[in-house]
Amino acid sequence: MGKTMAAARLAGKVALVTGGSRGIGEAVALRLAEEGADVALTYRDSAGRAEAVAAEIEGMGRRAWAVRADSADPRAIREAVDAVATRFGRLDILVNNAGVGVVGPIEETDEADIDRVLDVNVRGPLLASKAAVPHLGEGGRIVTIGSCMAERVAFPGGSVYATSKAALSGLTKALARELGSRGITANLVHPGPTDTDMNPADGPSAELQAGFTALGSFGTPADVAGTIAHLVGPEGRYITGAAIAVDGGFAV
Repeated sequence: MGKTMAAARLAGKVALVTGGSRGIGEAVALRLAEEGADVALTYRDSAGRAEAVAAEIEGMGRRAWAVRADSADPRAIREAVDAVATRFGRLDILVNNAGVGVVGPIEETDEADIDRVLDVNVRGPLLASKAAVPHLGEGGRIVTIGSCMAERVAFPGGSVYATSKAALSGLTKALARELGSRGITANLVHPGPTDTDMNPADGPSAELQAGFTALGSFGTPADVAGTIAHLVGPEGRYITGAAIAVDGGFAV
């Protein structure tokens, strides 16, 4: 009965997860499908992986679509959001997950890398949200993926990445204030060290990262996906403008 009840929570809803072909994005796309949503996901290069995620969603009896769209490209973002709403007939949930990171001394960071990080991590969620709002109705949800480094920069080399993720706090609060009267919520989730192929729990810096958390360990993409599922579900209706840490106590 538990699975049936969970599946009903998002029945009839349509979600778009940017960067949904791997890592946290993949986990979110699959979790929302498990709870009843039809799910579209964007990807830039990982076509095979994106199609595999879409196939897994369809195997649950949901509709799915993998859309190639670079989150650094304003036109691609807008067209992807509009295409998803047209293909599925509606859009209820936007998860701004796509992101990139550059770590290193600020004086050695190339300006092209700075532009790429800000384009994907800041402008991308802003433009995706802008494009989604006309399609979202009462009960619409926007959730953006931030980072524990927006709240605490525990080691050097993260100036560009931390800047990009900190900017999402202002975006989220402003969206929450602007869209609240329409019954649309906007929230921010800050993952901590999370076991993905980009930052594996057995990677060269994993012990250092885990040591900064209160729990002393990495989280999983499923940990983050569970929080997002709550925010976009019926129980999340009265949560907006919030920044929720899923970081194992990294920021304490």
